[in-house]
Amino acid sequence: MDTKAFDQLHLENGTILSCERIDTGIFQANENLRFTGLPPFYRVCATLSPTPSSMVNVELWLPEPEGWNGRFLGTGNAGGGGSIYYYQLRYGLMRGFATGNVDLGTSPNADAATGFVEKQNDFGNRGTHIMTVAAKSMIEQFYGRPASYSYFSGGSTGGQQALIEAQRYPEDYNGIIAGCPGSNRTHLHAQFIWNLQAAKTDDGKLMFTQEELDKITARVVERYAALSGGAPGDNFLTDPRRVKVDVNIFNDLGLSTAQVEALRKIYEGPVNPRTGKRIFPGIVPGSECHTGGLAWGQDPEFWLRVIAFPFRWVFGSDFDYQSFDFDKDMDKVDEQLAQVVNANAADLSAFRDFGGKLLMYTGSTDTQVATFDTIQYYERLIAHEGGLEKTQEFARLFLVPGLGHMQGGPGINDIGQVVSSSEVEQDAEHSIINALMEWVENGRVPEKIIGTAYHNVDPFSGDGNGIRFQRPIYPYPLFPKYTGGDVNDPASYVPEAHERGAGQPSDELYFER
Repeated sequence: MDTKAFDQLHLENGTILSCERIDTGIFQANENLRFTGLPPFYRVCATLSPTPSSMVNVELWLPEPEGWNGRFLGTGNAGGGGSIYYYQLRYGLMRGFATGNVDLGTSPNADAATGFVEKQNDFGNRGTHIMTVAAKSMIEQFYGRPASYSYFSGGSTGGQQALIEAQRYPEDYNGIIAGCPGSNRTHLHAQFIWNLQAAKTDDGKLMFTQEELDKITARVVERYAALSGGAPGDNFLTDPRRVKVDVNIFNDLGLSTAQVEALRKIYEGPVNPRTGKRIFPGIVPGSECHTGGLAWGQDPEFWLRVIAFPFRWVFGSDFDYQSFDFDKDMDKVDEQLAQVVNANAADLSAFRDFGGKLLMYTGSTDTQVATFDTIQYYERLIAHEGGLEKTQEFARLFLVPGLGHMQGGPGINDIGQVVSSSEVEQDAEHSIINALMEWVENGRVPEKIIGTAYHNVDPFSGDGNGIRFQRPIYPYPLFPKYTGGDVNDPASYVPEAHERGAGQPSDELYFER
């Protein structure tokens, strides 16, 4: 197929910058990121400008016609966006999708949107939609027919994008995967500031060493793993909602009084000091030592570069986290940004009536987006729909034991949400994207997904370094119950209903914003 065909394409409020055919199997994204083993594809780069102050960068990777599965996959970004997320493009291409990604209009980083309301809108609620519209147009003109089905998959910020799509643009996608969604954005970032304030030291040194964090997590697991469900020998919590950490369990670990008090506040989560209402849950017990946990969350020099952008949008580039007021300042942030970046609306009736299907997932060891917040959103969806059974007809939540933030973690680290190892068949029973397609296209309702824990998974190369164990994951509020036998065998588990509820709910006031 000739790339000159793209010269004739028209994009509304956009420009196609380049199109190249890549048939070497190699793509060098940047100096530090190189993919190999790729099928031949066409790489299309475009810029969209829905407003004069917008510049939204989009990439579309198109398989050769004989390698296309006939579907479009929109994919999510991470953090504050600012660049194309190439891992996600590879994720779709390797599965045969025509795959799109967007920088959310915040290139080169989210601070670029400071002072630019339209860029903030592109990040929060518009960029993914206009990428979707443009990608569908290019796909139809390139292949001579539209995609048979359109799907979206994203985690973290990508999970926010996923829920924004379901809530505000319900006819963009037939099926959506929203992983560990950073959808309660303004309040999630308030938790990050809360943790930094709690862990601040007088001498400027980090409050906890990695060794201390390892001991803290080990103690939490030792005391509470059995209570949370799971199996003998688990080094993670299966259902952290059942755990309320008593910081006195750390008394013999050699921690200082200041460290124990900081942990108490961090587990509690941000609270309005005037009203006592919880703004956002605390960190997930058992996540303290893992990648992205308190080692990051206590470090202002590093962490503020990643998470402070919403506050800079409101208070300016000289924002000082130490003076942030969780009463008046929180209200100011919500007044300016909640309708722009938060995806808290529980009304998905338009998406449901369109025939859309939603699969949500979150890890029980998520280090960055509290598991409790994701569950609370789903509970609000249940309340709006009038019951669990009605909700599960189009939207299901899977709580993955031991999964970290989208990937990694001490337990299950693969449900097909990233480029998986070839050691596990990528069918509807083992892969969430395949499960979604079966549900949308064939009406096969996903009753379980068998998750895999690799020894040392590299989610982007497909190298799992061997399987540690597998375990079935059931739609919330069902959890895997060990019945005896080999703890590593999925056949040793049956579904068991746990109590409903978020575990550590935010005040509804902060979910309505």
